[in-house]
Amino acid sequence: MTDLKRALGEVVEAAFAAIGAPPELGRVTPSDRPDLADFQSNGALAAAKRLGRNPREIATAVVEQLAGDPRLAAVEIAGPGFINLKVASGALSERANGLAADPRLGAETVAAPRRVLVDYGGPNVAKPMHVGHLRASIIGESIKRLYRFRGDEVIGDAHFGDWGYQMGLLIGAVMDESPAIRTLVEAANAAGAAPADLSPLEAVSLADLDRLYPEAAAKGKADTDYRDRARRITAGLQSKQAGYYALWERFRAVTQVALERDFHALGVDFDWWKGESDVEDLIGPMVTELDAMGLLVDDQGARIIRVTRDGDKRELPPLLVVSSEGSAMYGTTDLATILDRKRQFDPHLVIYCVDQRQADHFEIVFRAACQAGYAAEGQLEHVGFGTMNGTDGKPFKTREGGVLKLNDMIEMTRDKARARLREAGLGEDMTPEEFEDIAGKVAVAALKFADLQNFRGTSYVFDLDRFTSFEGKTGPYLLYQAVRVKSLLRRAAAEGFDQGPVTVAEPAERDLVLTLDAFDAALTEAYDRYAPNALAEHAYRLSQAFSKFYAACPMLSAEPVVRSSRLTLAGATLRQLELALDLLGISVPERM
Repeated sequence: MTDLKRALGEVVEAAFAAIGAPPELGRVTPSDRPDLADFQSNGALAAAKRLGRNPREIATAVVEQLAGDPRLAAVEIAGPGFINLKVASGALSERANGLAADPRLGAETVAAPRRVLVDYGGPNVAKPMHVGHLRASIIGESIKRLYRFRGDEVIGDAHFGDWGYQMGLLIGAVMDESPAIRTLVEAANAAGAAPADLSPLEAVSLADLDRLYPEAAAKGKADTDYRDRARRITAGLQSKQAGYYALWERFRAVTQVALERDFHALGVDFDWWKGESDVEDLIGPMVTELDAMGLLVDDQGARIIRVTRDGDKRELPPLLVVSSEGSAMYGTTDLATILDRKRQFDPHLVIYCVDQRQADHFEIVFRAACQAGYAAEGQLEHVGFGTMNGTDGKPFKTREGGVLKLNDMIEMTRDKARARLREAGLGEDMTPEEFEDIAGKVAVAALKFADLQNFRGTSYVFDLDRFTSFEGKTGPYLLYQAVRVKSLLRRAAAEGFDQGPVTVAEPAERDLVLTLDAFDAALTEAYDRYAPNALAEHAYRLSQAFSKFYAACPMLSAEPVVRSSRLTLAGATLRQLELALDLLGISVPERM
């Protein structure tokens, strides 16, 4: 199914070509003045410069070519040569019926599906997730769903941070705090075998790790000996010394429970739950291969790959592959991960949904991967994003100045959602279980839509009161609109009213059909730009268009033919809105 904008664009482009103008100048866009027209084409001005003719003369010639097209109720020239297009009611009715009958509501699939891997989430083992992980999880999940819906074969990978220097810091800190664990770990290292009694390790909790890591990280910055010890431990872990490895496995086990809880609460899921440790066995052979290629350079005891290119406006640092202590570095595991993904999935595209502040790191890794032949230019894409800020304009912190844990933010938003529902008088006839389910959906909608309505590259201010409101441009408002349509359709079904063919007559009906028609264009923009905000904007516009339609066009009280037509429009609106929200990772309750 071709949307109206594209269909009319093809007609106008053909009209430009017929008068000797470049056809691409006939591009059609939604009208800047919807009170005057549905679509517009501004190409006559550019065509006039190319052809040396008056722009209104060009526009007049184009309009003459369009005369008689049954899809157009009116074609008019405005100003110096703008062409305004108004769609005929019959064409809108035909399009509405086509959309209502289409399981995909007008959404097309890509012509050439690709294998795509989305790297998002990025939690660190041994640390609870914090608000800094929120945007990666929300944006990455939506991109994964969007690409899959468009027809690509997509894998989502959590990509844990579980094998670097921070592990060496934590292992040392835990051993310092617990003599029993120190004895056990050192004995296992000496024996070259896993401890027979793991009970001392089982006493280590995620809360312990969360408490110890900031202290250890601070010591590592201030104390050279402490930092060097952590690096030696990291190298020992990466060579799988039995004691270090057993303690690391405990870190991973206690972290997994919290990660699954927080991701589940956000409606985020992964196909691969891999971490840096999963490519450890590839690193040694990879380093040998890189050396044989002549890519590795010795530098003060370390081994690096230089990535600066001729023409660079600034010099990028090299990729540190092996530290002077002999351990693999963060970038090394990223490079090995690219190689692992190539062998296991052979993706056409890998999307890294990671904070924009990591842009240089990924540029360095991507360049090294291309030099090594592990990826082609353009195959690796860093989809960066801004920060979620507090009212001071800085990355969001707690009142005490600390980093807010993600689970605490989720619970805080749930509490606010419960209060909002009660303020609105909702939930009084519900079981406690149903109320909690709805409150959870409202909370997730509030968090996700607040994030996704912004272009990912921008930062935004966290405002819980505004995000959880049932009015304005918010996730809860969209849920309320969807639930209202569900309620309407339930009442219609209870009274035995059926849906029927659509006949567009009223202005609010026109606006609603034109908004429904714009779904594929929004999907295309979101897909091409890795920008779910285009889809979020469409969902909001659709909700607004339905609200105006609901107010202006009575349904259940209308005469039968009109009623059945409007019920079909309501049904198509609900299905498209639910689909758009699902692609954003937002679930709609049955009632509120």
